[in-house]
Order: sequence, then structure tokens, then C-alpha cells
Amino acid sequence: MKNYSLVMNHFTKQKNPEVREPYHCDICGKSFSQRGSLTCHKCIHTGEKPCHSGKRPTDTVHRHKHIHTGEKPYQCDICGKSFSGGSDLIKHKRSHTGEKPYHCNICGKSFSSNNHLISHTRIHTGEKPYQCDICSKSFSHSKTLNNHRHIHTGEKPYLCNICGKFLCIA
Repeated sequence: MKNYSLVMNHFTKQKNPEVREPYHCDICGKSFSQRGSLTCHKCIHTGEKPCHSGKRPTDTVHRHKHIHTGEKPYQCDICGKSFSGGSDLIKHKRSHTGEKPYHCNICGKSFSSNNHLISHTRIHTGEKPYQCDICSKSFSHSKTLNNHRHIHTGEKPYLCNICGKFLCIA
């Protein structure tokens, strides 16, 4: 289904020229404005370390350092919440403005982030890119897969606020 993601990205860009993050991770759906940033991001999934070869854009390296230092220099002028990257602040401000610049080409529903649009399109396509490595069951969303894994591990990470019992929600 990798090609589906590419086709959807193309249509999204055609309908929404303001889309600033045309490169999407085919593993987790995260979006990037530059192909190189996507390449570096994929290191998280593969465990490879080509990102430290000096090919990472300077602004990405600077922003990445904020993760380790905890520095959050970008602050929302509406609520005061701080972020390590300017793009995170831009996305956050949409929660205040209600702006939803990403539109589904199939049903017209609008979303505040491209990741939410990509996730939504799976309703129409039936795509289930996340597969359990134990039983091979497939899921449309990574969060659903993570909850499913609790069945296999026996972990019960959710606490009922009424009776105090720990539950496994899968």
C-alpha cells in the first residue's frame, strides 16, 4: 500500500497547494517538509544511523538538540504552551483557530494535520498497515495495534477510575 500513500499525497498537494509537508513515513505516517528529514526519521524505525553523516539540515539538527536539552523556545501567544520546534507551534495554534487545511478528497472532511488526514483515508480504503508480529492481525492505526499487543503480553495498563481494577483494552 506504499503507492496509495504516494497517490494520496499527490492529490492532497493538487487540491491543497498550501500543504507544506509532502513527505510521509510509510511506517508511522509522520509528515515532513523535506525528503532528507523523512530519510533521517526512518532511522528511528530501522535502527540505522545515517543521519549523523552530516547530511541533516542545520535547522533539523538544532531542533533535534532541543529534545535532549528540553529547551522549548517557541511559545504560543494565546495559551503560553511552549514547543521545541516552530512547526510544532504552528500545528498547535490550529487548536485555537480551528484551522483545518487538510481535506479528504473522497468525503471532503477537513483535518488540522496531514497525519490525521492520512489516518482518516484508511476508513475509505480499508488499508491496515500495522501488523501484529505475534498473530499477524492487521490494524488501521498504530495505537490500535499497541492496545492489541496487551492481549499477548497480559499487561493491564488501564485503571478503572470507578472500581480501581486494572484493565486490558484491546
